[in-house]
Amino acid sequence: MNPAQHAGAPDHEGRRRWRRLQSGIVGAASLLGVGLLLSSRYAPNRPVEYEAIEEHFKYGSIGGDTVNGLPLRVVEMLPRLFPEHLPPGPPDYRALGFIHEPGRVMPIGFSVRRRGIDLVGLNCAVCHVGSVRASPEATTVHYLAMPANTVDLQGYFNFLFRCVTDPRFTADRVLAELEKDVALFPIERSLYRASIEQMKAGVAARQRAATGFMFPDHPRFGPGRVDTFNPYKSGQFAAYYKDGIPDEERIGTVDFPSVWNQGSREGMHLHWDGNNTSVSERNVSAAFGAGATREDVDLPRIYRIKRWLDGLPAPAFPFKQSADPAQLERGKALFEKRCASCHAFGGAYVGKVVPIDEIGTDEHRLNSYTTKLQQIQLAYGKGYDWEFKHFQKTDGYANQPLDGIWARAPYLHNGSVPTMWDLLTPAERRPRRFYRGHDVYDPVRLGFRTDVREIEGRPAFLFDTALPGNSSKGHTGERYGTELPDSDKWALIEYLKTL
Repeated sequence: MNPAQHAGAPDHEGRRRWRRLQSGIVGAASLLGVGLLLSSRYAPNRPVEYEAIEEHFKYGSIGGDTVNGLPLRVVEMLPRLFPEHLPPGPPDYRALGFIHEPGRVMPIGFSVRRRGIDLVGLNCAVCHVGSVRASPEATTVHYLAMPANTVDLQGYFNFLFRCVTDPRFTADRVLAELEKDVALFPIERSLYRASIEQMKAGVAARQRAATGFMFPDHPRFGPGRVDTFNPYKSGQFAAYYKDGIPDEERIGTVDFPSVWNQGSREGMHLHWDGNNTSVSERNVSAAFGAGATREDVDLPRIYRIKRWLDGLPAPAFPFKQSADPAQLERGKALFEKRCASCHAFGGAYVGKVVPIDEIGTDEHRLNSYTTKLQQIQLAYGKGYDWEFKHFQKTDGYANQPLDGIWARAPYLHNGSVPTMWDLLTPAERRPRRFYRGHDVYDPVRLGFRTDVREIEGRPAFLFDTALPGNSSKGHTGERYGTELPDSDKWALIEYLKTL
C-alpha cells in the first residue's frame, strides 16, 4: 500500500462519514417537511378560521361541516357536471338564489372544514344574508342578518339529490373531472373516492327522510322560506314517528327571519310561534337544522356569532324617505297609538304570543310544532352542554319588534303578504298570487316588487296564497290598521321606514 494513500485514509473515512451525516440530515429534513405538509394538508377536523366577525358569519363553521360535510371540490363542480339539473339562470349556484362573492369558491352560507380533504357545510348565513336592489338593472347590496330572500334552500337540496342519483355520478367520472383542474395526490384520490361514495349515500338518505313530510301535495317552499321543524321528525327524530307525520302537522313552511339586535330579544318568545325564550337555545336548534349533530355542534363559534348579533343594529332604510316632517310625525303618532304595544321594544305585549283565534293568520306553522315534538327536543339534549330547557308549545304567534322591518318583507310568518301596503289592506283584498324570490325593492309600498318575473335570467317564484300553509288571512280589521284612511296608511309606512 502506498504510504501516502495509507496516510490519507482517515481523511477519506471522515469525509464519507460527513456525507452520510449530511444525507441523513437532508433525509430527515425532507421527511419532516413531508410530514408537516401532510399534517397541515390532511389534519382532521380543522375548520377554516376568520378573524373578521363578518367573514366568520358568512363563511365560518358552526359544526354542520363535520359529520354531514360534503367534499368541497365535488360540490363546487356539480353545476359544471350537471347543468341540466339546475333551474334556469346563471350556470352556478346563483341559479338557486345564492349570493356568490367574487374570489370565493362557494357562496355565502357555506363553511369549509379540512377533514382529510376540504369538506363544505351550511352555516347561519345561508338563511340570514339578504339582497336588495333598486331596479332590475341596479347593483345589488347585501345585508348581513337579513332574511335570505333569494335563496331556494329546497331547490339546493333537490339539485344535490338529482346529481348524486344521476347514473353518471360515479367516482371515476368525478375524479376525472377533478383532475382536469389539478392533479391529485394518490392519497387525495383515495380520500375523494371514499367521500364521493359517502356523499351518494348521505344525500340520498337525507332526501328519503325528507319524503316523510314532503308529500306530492306539499307546496314548494320557494325562495326565502323553509319548513323549520318537520325535517327533524323525519330525520333526527324518525324513530318517534314510525307511523309517519300526521297530516294536520306536516306543513310548517315559514319565511326566514332577520337575526340582528338579538340581545334585546332575550326572554321574548322566539321562533314564529314563540316556542322558545332563549336566544342561545334557538341558535343551537338552528345549527342542527344546518347539519350539525348534537355531538359536533360548535358551541364556541356559535357563541362568537351570538355575541356579535346581540348588538348588531338593523340596517337603515337605503332609499329616499319622505321630506315632510308633518307626515313623519303623523306616522309616529299612529304607530305609538296602534302598533307600539305589540311591536316596539318595551311594549306591553311585544315578544308575547297572541292566540291564533285572535291573530287569525295561517295555522299550519303553529300546528306543525306539537307537544310531542317539544318533549322529544327536551329529552334530546339531556347531558349535553347545550341542553334544551325552554322549548314550549304555544297557542298562537309571537309579536315581534319591527326594527329593520323594511328589510323583512314579505310579511306574516309565511311570507304571504308582499308589501307593508298590502299588510295594511283588508285580508280579502290582498294579492292572491305574486312573484317573490328576487331582490328588486319597492320603496314606496315597503316590500319587494310583485311584478318582477325574472332577474338576470333567473325566474322569480310565483307564490300562491290558495295553497296549504300559504294563506294571507289574519292580522286584519280595525285593530290592525287595515281600516285606516289611505293617507294615514302612507304616513305610517313612512314612519316604519325609520325603524
